[in-house]
This record gives sequence, structure tokens and C-alpha cells, in this order.
Amino acid sequence: MGKGDKKTRKGKIAMGSYGKTRPHTEKKNKPAEAAVIAEKK
Repeated sequence: MGKGDKKTRKGKIAMGSYGKTRPHTEKKNKPAEAAVIAEKK
């Protein structure tokens, strides 16, 4: 499990590929979490 492993993040970075473990876009906050943060302000 390292640079040669296609299924790990480190391996995907080494190979220059993307997938479930290394998506192009970052995950967005859920609407419920955003509402809770807005209520605190």
C-alpha cells in the first residue's frame, strides 16, 4: 500500500489518476450543516 497501489490516494497521486479516493472537486457542506452555522451567527 503505497505509491504503486492504484486504490490508494498516494498511488493515484503518483500515477496522476483520479477516482473515488481522489475526486477533482471537494465535497460541499450539507444544507443542514450550513443552516446550523448560519443560525449561530
